[in-house]
Amino acid sequence: MWLFITIGAYFINAGIYVADKFLLSKKIHSSIAYAFYVGIWSIFNVCLLFFWPWTPNLRELTLDLLAGFLFLVTLVFWYKALHQSEASRVVPIVGALVPIFSFILSFVFLGETLSKTQLLAFIILICGGVLISIKHTKVYLYQKVIIRFREVIGDIIGNIPAGAQPTSRLLINSVTAAVFFAAYYVLMKYIYLNQPFVGSFVYSRLGSFVGVILMLFVPDWRHIIFEQQKGTKTPKNLFFFLTVRLLAAAAFIMINWAISLGNVVIVNALQGVQYLFLFVIILLISNKFPKMLNEQLGGGVLLQKLIGTVMICLGLYLFIA
Repeated sequence: MWLFITIGAYFINAGIYVADKFLLSKKIHSSIAYAFYVGIWSIFNVCLLFFWPWTPNLRELTLDLLAGFLFLVTLVFWYKALHQSEASRVVPIVGALVPIFSFILSFVFLGETLSKTQLLAFIILICGGVLISIKHTKVYLYQKVIIRFREVIGDIIGNIPAGAQPTSRLLINSVTAAVFFAAYYVLMKYIYLNQPFVGSFVYSRLGSFVGVILMLFVPDWRHIIFEQQKGTKTPKNLFFFLTVRLLAAAAFIMINWAISLGNVVIVNALQGVQYLFLFVIILLISNKFPKMLNEQLGGGVLLQKLIGTVMICLGLYLFIA
């Protein structure tokens, strides 16, 4: 059951990430502001307690609030990365790293392991995701690899060249978001093992709400949130934003539900299915709106993404078989 819940959630998320990319590039030009507007809606999850009442003790409440705050911090780095590059590139980069970090953290802190078949599927899904995320199809010579490596991270005793700084920031934000995503999901799995699902989920969302309130105490962030965003949300844009956030909330609850029922590593590894959905969505809309998402889908890149899609489907089959 949790497998189908996960697939459904990633189908919704694929559309959400495309919408987020559009909003970040056209409507809201700050990851801080966007994370604030996303996190502020967390307070409405309290309504669930009227149907499933539960009161945590101090230790449980601390863990729940910490998880929610960690998720808010993750959103900042995630939206920074999404704002800096293509959705079909950023999502697979982060998605390929999250299962790896989840595997390490869940093994260390939860003792979760994978069978041989699951491990093989895990590797195939990650490789497929990486293949989708690679921008070019050419196999670079060794010398070019070294040059690019130096451009991205800089010489050991030197600085990163100005031209390479956008790429380095993208990598830093993507890796940081992946680590935090993995830590959040592993922490939530631990919470779900010891607390009821609905109650712990609601209190963790309160942690995100507390986080966005704390953001207002930072003058520069408060200026970004309220001053720089004036005039960006017309009624039409606001309706679009609210619709996206409602769908995102549904997908988020589904993923957390799947994590509470199944293996957190497998749930994260199944993000490969999300890449498939993301690829199909972008393929369908890129011809009609070529400038909206700024996605590169030339012949070579298209073939490359198709191969990655096949690998993802294979990995999914191994999980189901």
